Amino acid sequence: MIVVVARPSVQAGPSAQSGPSAQAGPSAQSGPSAQEAPSGVVAVRERDAAVLGPERAVRWAWADTHAWYPRLLADGVRVERCLDLRLTHRLLRASSSCATSDLAHAPAGPFDEAAPLDPSPTAPASTDQTLFDAMLDDPDGAPDAAGPRLDERGPAGTPDLDACVAELDAQHAAVAGSMSPGRLRLLVAGESAGALVATEMHHTGLPWDADVHDEVLRELLGERPPRGERPPELARLAAQVRAELDAPSLNPDSLPDVLRALRRVGLAVSSTRQWELEGVDHPAIAPLLAYKKLSRLHSANGWAWLDQWVPDGRFRPEYVVGGVVTGRWGSSGGGALQIPRRLRTAVRADPGWRLVVADAAQLEPRVLAGMAHDERMAAAGAGRDLYVGIVDAGVVPERALAKVGMLGALYGGTTGASAAVLPRLLQAFPAAVGLVEDAARAGERGEVVSTLLGRSSPRPGESWAQAQADALDPDATERAQSRARSATRSWGRFTRNFVVQGTAAEWALCWLAELRRRLWALGADEGAPGLVRAPFVGRPHLVYFLHDEVVVHTPVSCADEVAVQVAGAATAAGRLLFGDFPVDFPLSVGVAATYADAKEAARLVVGVPGATTYPARAGG
Repeated sequence: MIVVVARPSVQAGPSAQSGPSAQAGPSAQSGPSAQEAPSGVVAVRERDAAVLGPERAVRWAWADTHAWYPRLLADGVRVERCLDLRLTHRLLRASSSCATSDLAHAPAGPFDEAAPLDPSPTAPASTDQTLFDAMLDDPDGAPDAAGPRLDERGPAGTPDLDACVAELDAQHAAVAGSMSPGRLRLLVAGESAGALVATEMHHTGLPWDADVHDEVLRELLGERPPRGERPPELARLAAQVRAELDAPSLNPDSLPDVLRALRRVGLAVSSTRQWELEGVDHPAIAPLLAYKKLSRLHSANGWAWLDQWVPDGRFRPEYVVGGVVTGRWGSSGGGALQIPRRLRTAVRADPGWRLVVADAAQLEPRVLAGMAHDERMAAAGAGRDLYVGIVDAGVVPERALAKVGMLGALYGGTTGASAAVLPRLLQAFPAAVGLVEDAARAGERGEVVSTLLGRSSPRPGESWAQAQADALDPDATERAQSRARSATRSWGRFTRNFVVQGTAAEWALCWLAELRRRLWALGADEGAPGLVRAPFVGRPHLVYFLHDEVVVHTPVSCADEVAVQVAGAATAAGRLLFGDFPVDFPLSVGVAATYADAKEAARLVVGVPGATTYPARAGG
């Protein structure tokens, strides 16, 4: 294993034949010695090797992928694997598996600070080795000896070289001394691979037709208004609401104003939520609901959004890898976490290309079955809709009850149909339901719980601890005891879902990383047109990700093969996490020129070539 600590001033493009180029394929036999390292290499740490070998054996280590990798991509260089020291630091410092490590007890340092904001093709790699093989086969996971060092700094605000090398050593020691080093290695490799994917998706962008987007807006809102004014349809609805409520100065965008106006005409409402207003009989309600829906579209994805986020026919959201405490991704701009249904037709592949859209069917319940090794629950979802399988197993009489009961088990539903179904699920799937129940009880006691690979939950905060202390006071009031019980149940619901949602996020990282590797291995269609940036010209590449859904932009010539690889990568991710335990991860997969059409054409596919397909069900 060779680890390279690099700086972003790389000038060589993808045709470079020397150095640890990310473009070097398995045919590369040698590279420069550490003393002859090119300008992109600041330090090399090797084991049992005097020279840099093929890039497949190299892991780039840097402080922040977000700060370093865009510069490499701008030069047309793709990195196969990396270690993102800041992301890994955060994982290991919080993981209960590393609780006794020096890293866990070290004072706050540069890697605890917020990340700074930054602004001739070789043969495809062999598909015989998965992304994680080299790391999992290497019991040490890091080199032993230090190579030469250059005293250089990275992008502004990033830790310097000495800090990076010291951090690398501390992380290696923390993982090696942890309770589950193999699982943690997989987790940090997946998290770092996710950072590469996020940066590449920002680099390539999601193809977006601004003219179609504008047409949708004009159809729904009317012509584009001058800055600061409402579109015609919103202005018309606002006037109608004012007239019906006899409130000529009402601002329909102000919640307090709207509530006062509704109550003034005798409507006892506590909010303007759709579910509450739909039960109210008054002529102002219909235009008010219509206004709210169109106003959300205008503010979140209107013309201003289009100008800012799609300046060149590509939507480039700013993903935050591990931005949610469970490991799910967040977004720091652009609204990456949803594409409104009405705008799906604007997500449009380049001419001669297609979009392959895939999302995992009932991901969290399947992950739960794998974590708990609940064979009966895994069998219920084998190659089909899991909720239908639960019905067929005789647990509940209809799919809707199976779904609401399972969601209740995952999220702590204690009332209504969810509470009624939960005892049946516990009887049918004791291992799976018992796992989340145990996690909930641990949370209620204020304990830490962890995902399959070792991401740990935070402890409850000071307000939780104070509520418990107040309730234990001999003179505690009923109100104090009620507050403590509420806080206890709330934190139990959090830890109940943390273990499953967090492990599902780990499955998704493995899926992304394996799919990224497989897509690159497919090679390039030299004749494919389009506006794709190097190094992805002519190559299928990931352009969108949301929790359990991916979108791949691919030349038409390999669209069918991409669909196969998307499903195959899902199966590989399941095996990485759960070994030979027979839990399936079917995908709804669609191929079309637009995102809307691909979603419409989606079929449920089991992740093996030539597998039977089933009609995909809407709603998960």
